[in-house]
Amino acid sequence: MKDNKIPIAIEGWPFILPPAIAAVLLFAFDCMTSGFIFIALTFCFMYFFRDPQRSAPEGTNLVVSPADGKIVAIKDSFESDYLNKQTQQISIFLSILDVHVNRFPISGLVETIDYHQGKFNLAFLERASLENERTAMVIADGNRKILVTQIAGFIARRIVCHAQPGDWIQRGKRYGMICFGSRVDIFLPKDTELKVKLGDKVKGAKDIIAVLK
Repeated sequence: MKDNKIPIAIEGWPFILPPAIAAVLLFAFDCMTSGFIFIALTFCFMYFFRDPQRSAPEGTNLVVSPADGKIVAIKDSFESDYLNKQTQQISIFLSILDVHVNRFPISGLVETIDYHQGKFNLAFLERASLENERTAMVIADGNRKILVTQIAGFIARRIVCHAQPGDWIQRGKRYGMICFGSRVDIFLPKDTELKVKLGDKVKGAKDIIAVLK
């Protein structure tokens, strides 16, 4: 599948349509300056909610990036809430200019989906992983399990997750998004071979970030 079609995520239409309608009405009443402002706002929302078509690379044991953004943390972390074991944590910060659609990093069975209310700290801060509003998802691939967490940021006020416990999912497919600046943390088994380093820019579904053992 080529990456040249850029549809709009369905979550974006409630943001896109109001300024578009307002622009039409303002032009109809000859309010040209205000109309152009709302047209610009419409295109800004369309850009933010872009949803490019992507295919995940083929191969076994691959972990692809669940989001577009910058790697802001790589560390050993004992994950006590869901996995209850030592893991390797990768954190990806999504700026407001990045694609915000989230994608499954591996194929497998969705075991757990949990939503947590919380704060709205700046998403690139380390404490955002523990304090911010977030949705956690555990995916099992045989005996191996990983945790992916969507984390709202300072501007973000809405997390969307379409996956449900019991779903059998495919690596690279869409499962949700976080609106207006956010962070995605992924917790991998301790013996996972990492393929990224701090500061790398990654694209969801396209870039391999690790290989499971």
